[in-house]
Amino acid sequence: MSALEKKVLWLATWTIHHANHIRENSEGLKVGGHQASSASLATVMTALFLKALRPQDRVAVKPHASPIFHAIQYLLGRQTREKLELFRGYKGAQSYPSRTKDTDDIDFSTGSVGLGVAQTLFSSLVQDYVRAHGWATDMPEGRMIALVGDAELDEGNIFEAMLEGWKQGLRNCWWIIDYNRQSLDAVIREGLWARYEALFRAFGWDVVILKYGVLLEAAFAEPGGEALRAWIDQCPNQLYSALVFQGGAAWRKRLLDNFGGDDFEDRGAVIQLIERRNDDELARLMTNLGGHDLAALCEGFSAIDHDRPTCFICYTIKGFGLPLAGHKDNHAGLMTPPQVESLRASMNVRPGYEWDRFEGLAIAPQTLQTFLDSVPFAQRKSGRKALTVAVPDHLQISIQPTMSTQAGFGALLNEIARDKADYVARIVTTSPDVTVSTNLGAWVNRRGLFAQQALADTFKSERIPSTFNWEFSPRGQHIELGIAEMNLFILLSALGLSYAIHGQRLLPIGTLYDPFICRGLDALNYACYQNARFILVATPSGITLAPEGGAHQSISTPLIGMAQDGIAAFEPAFVDELAAIMSFALSYIQKDGDGEPSERNWLRDETGGSIYLRLSTRSIEQPQRQMTLDLRQAIIDGAYWMRRPGPNAQVVVAYTGAVAPEAIQAVGLMAEDRRDVGLLAVTSADRLNAGWTAAMRARERGLAHARSHVEQLLADVPPHCALVTVLDGHPATLGWLGAVHGHRTRALGVEHFGQTGSIADLYRHYGIDSNAIVAAAQAVAPGRPVRHLHALAP
Repeated sequence: MSALEKKVLWLATWTIHHANHIRENSEGLKVGGHQASSASLATVMTALFLKALRPQDRVAVKPHASPIFHAIQYLLGRQTREKLELFRGYKGAQSYPSRTKDTDDIDFSTGSVGLGVAQTLFSSLVQDYVRAHGWATDMPEGRMIALVGDAELDEGNIFEAMLEGWKQGLRNCWWIIDYNRQSLDAVIREGLWARYEALFRAFGWDVVILKYGVLLEAAFAEPGGEALRAWIDQCPNQLYSALVFQGGAAWRKRLLDNFGGDDFEDRGAVIQLIERRNDDELARLMTNLGGHDLAALCEGFSAIDHDRPTCFICYTIKGFGLPLAGHKDNHAGLMTPPQVESLRASMNVRPGYEWDRFEGLAIAPQTLQTFLDSVPFAQRKSGRKALTVAVPDHLQISIQPTMSTQAGFGALLNEIARDKADYVARIVTTSPDVTVSTNLGAWVNRRGLFAQQALADTFKSERIPSTFNWEFSPRGQHIELGIAEMNLFILLSALGLSYAIHGQRLLPIGTLYDPFICRGLDALNYACYQNARFILVATPSGITLAPEGGAHQSISTPLIGMAQDGIAAFEPAFVDELAAIMSFALSYIQKDGDGEPSERNWLRDETGGSIYLRLSTRSIEQPQRQMTLDLRQAIIDGAYWMRRPGPNAQVVVAYTGAVAPEAIQAVGLMAEDRRDVGLLAVTSADRLNAGWTAAMRARERGLAHARSHVEQLLADVPPHCALVTVLDGHPATLGWLGAVHGHRTRALGVEHFGQTGSIADLYRHYGIDSNAIVAAAQAVAPGRPVRHLHALAP
């Protein structure tokens, strides 16, 4: 394995060098690639992937070690030379490991540091959930493993996840810390390892410290060895790094100066220990840390024979084996061509043979190939995809005359929970301490909370009246989290990847308050980038949450829903719309097609994705109507006419969400003085916009017939007609509608932080009430004065 360790380091280093110095780069931009950060994990990853990993184990690779991962995959025949030659180029191996863009077998995407680490913790919890429900019990339990940069542990989401892991009884999780004592800009603080150890032990983890390799351990057994150990233990990080960079002569001088005084009892023995080695041997000895010693690593990994969460603190050197080793500026540094030529010579790699898998190694290629073929990790089968489960086209619900979409969501899940259909068992809900206030209570009462050990509701046993039955069991279908939104999104990512990681289909639904999407937005983006599949229900939303005020009133979230790739955003106004969308969503999150856009709506519905629902606590009058197939499809496509405009229409009002009553009232007022006023109900600005832009691209590529849903809806609106758009969110969400066919548009919405008050007060203040809608219509499409406007004014 030591020969392959050298080859891994060479291939990773050469891949980065090729991208920066050999491949054509007409733009003159630095490609980068982190040679030093890769090198620090070369030995750890060789021991892990070529020895310790089992087929059922899953790994999140430190982002900056991507070249090492790709090099190992290349040796195993799971990566191509072409992809390595295009590293960080178009369609090449990715800068950071990516499930969706890399072609080798990557379990978890990494890149936004800290998130991949926490993902392994939650993926382990999902494994327990799956097995507790009687699925995949014929498969061995796997370990969820993260390779963690020491500076990566500055990310707060990691410690939020650790606390949640402790609450949930975490098992089968390894975090391997690359303790090279350097961050992007500097050398880390002294004694940080001790803080790590204390934190992990406090949260119930075992901690294994791999500090010294076999050469140093042997030296410590020599006369004077304990004094040398004590000196290394007390050596400041900056001094150690500097000596690593300077080499053997610098080590010799510093050690002889240190032990040359009369105050050291066994100074003679220490000096003899040093003098028995030449400069190269001394440098090799003093850099023989546990994280660069295959024997120490393999022994440490193989010694774990339990399922307790385990943290390995592996002492390493950033840039180990390269001339950059130890320098505090090496994070973004690149080796010069002469330095690479020197490394080539030391590796016995001939010019022109840089990509050959076994070039320069003294062991016979067939022997190496036989070893690689026997690696347990190499026996893993790819393409672990779960089957889909059937979802009914129509979800049962009793709609009250007046109802909010949030209450409708709770009623829908209550009815679903009664059903004995197979898909219901696959639903798993979760929430960050807002289960009851986001209307999941009825679902939890019927389906229970999940825990690995049963726990009764003491209030129930003590006969204390309570609306909710808070009982935990291994069969429960709700995972209750602490209040950290980052944990919610990373758990949704883990649940939403169960179809690929654990081979079992889950239908995850997570709830939170809409304004706090921004608290976990990085993790939401990460989940979508991984192609995780889930339904996010965000409620309550907007300034309609009137008494709350301030930052509790979300403004930008509709724009987030439009801009975020991998998730389709909806904001229904009525409960029958929500029921149609929920049925669609439960199927949509299971799809995985080829991505060709449908010529009906120009949306890639066959590829599927995640769903975001922006709901409200505002109770509004519900329409009494039949949900026809055409209406259902229009709701899912993003919009439908509540009142179709006539040929002489001067104004069309387009609304989204909770402002439906104001839009309806405004159209009624204008209809008394204007003819043919239209009312467009927008259920998904995101899908309308996505279909429109896709259809425009198709026409630009020669498909003249391409017409999106919104283009068809607005096709019969007269050119002289004006649009007034309104929603309880940023006006840009709908402000683009006028560009579809060139209609004059006035976009109403909310642009500033909210304040406390009643809904009527705030709608009036922010200009989204019925009076404001009428006034906006008068401004963009002057007609006869609307006599009711002033009558309604306060």
